[in-house]
Amino acid sequence: MVIEVIAISLTDAKAAQNAGADRIELVAGIAEGGLTPSYAMIESVCGELTIPVNVMIRPHSRSFFYDQNDLQIMLKDIQICKQLGASGIVVGALTEEHDIDEYTLKQLVEAADGLDITFHRAFDEVRDQSKALNTLMSYKEISRILTSGGKNKVLDAVSEIQALEQQASQSHIQIMPGSGLSPNTLPSFLNQVNVSEFHFGSGVRHQSSFDHFIDEHKIKEIKDIILYRA
Repeated sequence: MVIEVIAISLTDAKAAQNAGADRIELVAGIAEGGLTPSYAMIESVCGELTIPVNVMIRPHSRSFFYDQNDLQIMLKDIQICKQLGASGIVVGALTEEHDIDEYTLKQLVEAADGLDITFHRAFDEVRDQSKALNTLMSYKEISRILTSGGKNKVLDAVSEIQALEQQASQSHIQIMPGSGLSPNTLPSFLNQVNVSEFHFGSGVRHQSSFDHFIDEHKIKEIKDIILYRA
């Protein structure tokens, strides 16, 4: 099973790796839901870590609808991420009607050109998750979907996650639950879902807050829980 941890600094990323995280999602602007970090941050984290680093590609937090100017910035950010050693990117784009924006997505995927791709929680704002999943399953380049099942917390969306996992089970896409998972909530969640990747944010920090540093003991506890259930 894969443990992905949000990092908002080089200190975060090092701590997560040291504790046994399998992958980093590198973001800035976490209070706005995650934005593209600075190039210096990307270069530093990718240069010092040995585990994969997937970088958020999101130019603003206004919405997940992007105009042509936004798209050009995102495409440039992807190219620079490749140059700076990122393992993958984290993207998402919706139409104004809250469907998958395939016009934008196709260009982002093409620009990634071999990078690992996560479709982020823009997925939680689509009007029909089953339809959106069918659309994303047609993109062989997309490895996974990060989702809370359309709810604020994934713990309130167990049945939705189960349905998405079942729908995706015969495809290449992994459903990666996130939002609200912690060492305390993970055991009961594992009893109800059959997924192989998990996403952790504030749940692995001191005082469960992004205002505080990563708590390595929480990540190690999560690893122990997952290994015990494996």
